[in-house]
Amino acid sequence: MIEIVSATRCVECDICVKVCPANVFDATESGVPVIARQEDCQTCFLCEIYCPTDALYVAEFAEGPTGITEAQADARQLFGSYARALGWKRGKAGGSEFDPTHRIRVAQ
Repeated sequence: MIEIVSATRCVECDICVKVCPANVFDATESGVPVIARQEDCQTCFLCEIYCPTDALYVAEFAEGPTGITEAQADARQLFGSYARALGWKRGKAGGSEFDPTHRIRVAQ
């Protein structure tokens, strides 16, 4: 379940808003997306995987909010940890030049 969108790490690209199949996030006028429907999160990790700045933390086995703070997630190096486990680096997989989903990043 999505737990944190870090306002300090976020670059306001709204990729998480675009890739979420459950429409969990809302874009905001301030720029940093908010978790608007956390209970709808399917724990698919797409938001965390595609985040170019590792600004998101998705709790792997959570059935509800865990209450983890941004400071705790940062100290445990959890931001982007699932993406790193897949071999991705800051929103890019090895061989990503062949991945057609790059269009998500440039679509406005």
